[in-house]
Amino acid sequence: MTNPDRHPGRRAALTTLLAALSAVSSGCAGGNTPDTAHPNQAQTEEKNMTQRVLIAMTSHDKKGATGESTGAYLPEIAHPYVEFTKAGIAVDFASTRGGRVPLEGLDKVEPASAPFLDGGALAGRLHDSTPADRVDPSRYAAVFFAGGHGTMWDFPENEAFARVAASIYERGGVVGAVCHGPAALVNVRLSSGQYLVAGKAVSAFTNEEERAVKLDAVVPFLLQDRLVERGALFQPAAPWQKQVVVAERLVTGQNPASAAGVAEAMVRLLPPEAR
Repeated sequence: MTNPDRHPGRRAALTTLLAALSAVSSGCAGGNTPDTAHPNQAQTEEKNMTQRVLIAMTSHDKKGATGESTGAYLPEIAHPYVEFTKAGIAVDFASTRGGRVPLEGLDKVEPASAPFLDGGALAGRLHDSTPADRVDPSRYAAVFFAGGHGTMWDFPENEAFARVAASIYERGGVVGAVCHGPAALVNVRLSSGQYLVAGKAVSAFTNEEERAVKLDAVVPFLLQDRLVERGALFQPAAPWQKQVVVAERLVTGQNPASAAGVAEAMVRLLPPEAR
């Protein structure tokens, strides 16, 4: 190779080339170049992706001995999902047994519900739900228990979901439930041994509403009565009216009309880094 020291022009060109290569190397290592996202923006996006809410659902598909189908009530999944994602919070799905979730309240025309019924990616995620006993509560800032009459049979005795709710709440997270979803809360105890709902104002599907749909003699218990037995301060509204009750970091709603409102209240309770 020719000695560049004997050719000043070549030496200058080589110096320029080395400087350019050094600049490119610096850019590939994370320097600001026109095609590189601002570091703060990248960190914010990554942080938002790690903030998650778990939507927990029933796997039970029959109304007692009637043989009638039931399951999770889709609008009570779909409307909270919209509110959580609108706030920039990621959502995961879990059910008592995992896998496909039995659904009721199906309406392909209803905008929030339609994406769960079109066979697309969102429907696929819903029906690939995580089994309750495989949920890691440390991943979630909040858990939301969707309703549907199926919850009355499998939520109360599901120890895995009870542990998830207690763990999230005692870490400073938010627990929400709507309609029959609070069936998941009736046996949740905190580390003190006290029921989560004891001494707290709550709402849920009322005795009056259960009688109105003629299922008061079908469900294994009346949810309003069981919550009161656990020490909850039950706050009913008129049948089918929106009712959202916030007690510390517990948010409950009375019926399907309350589903979006429960999610909205949960979002407000989450710390800024979770939004």
